[in-house]
Amino acid sequence: MNELHLSGEGLDEEIARAEVYGLLAQLYHAPPAPELLANLRVAVTEAPSAGGFLEEPWRQVVGAAREQTDARIADEYDALFGGVGKPEVLLFGSHYLSGFLNDKPLAQLRIDLARLGLTRDETAAETEDHIAYLCEVMRYLIAGDDVAVANLTQQQRFFAAHLQPWVDKLCDDLAAHPAARFYRSVADFTRAFMSVEAQGFDLVA
Repeated sequence: MNELHLSGEGLDEEIARAEVYGLLAQLYHAPPAPELLANLRVAVTEAPSAGGFLEEPWRQVVGAAREQTDARIADEYDALFGGVGKPEVLLFGSHYLSGFLNDKPLAQLRIDLARLGLTRDETAAETEDHIAYLCEVMRYLIAGDDVAVANLTQQQRFFAAHLQPWVDKLCDDLAAHPAARFYRSVADFTRAFMSVEAQGFDLVA
């Protein structure tokens, strides 16, 4: 991962959006790799315009990464999302939309992914409604080369159907969990970023 910026002069807004989705996918998929955390710790925290909506939550993520070791962050990830049995915090859309894993929301998601020409990596342990997978899909819909699929209309539809209805609930659960330190800041940043996304899509609706 290259040096991270929320935005910047000469940095295309679409590239910045895709990079944030890619970052969130990495943070939620597995304990962050040492290289990722090293880049976070030296990331730029000031937005070009002071007081930008994402500036403070982004600063908190960078600060939390600087305050904790790689091992502590990895242990926190495992405590929140891993372990034997039911995880402390579930990262799957079906859980929030229907109360059950592998339920109707996942079936509808698979239909929509097939329409986009996207298929699941059969080696992946997680189902497609995992927050990391959904963020990767959004990254592709923003930065992909196939303009028939990677376009604003598809982004808006996918976001409204498969992220917007539940992502705030996930962020609330994560931020409130007593074991969350680094991931509390990640949850707050996720909520802020998704809010910006929702407002942006509303403007073009």
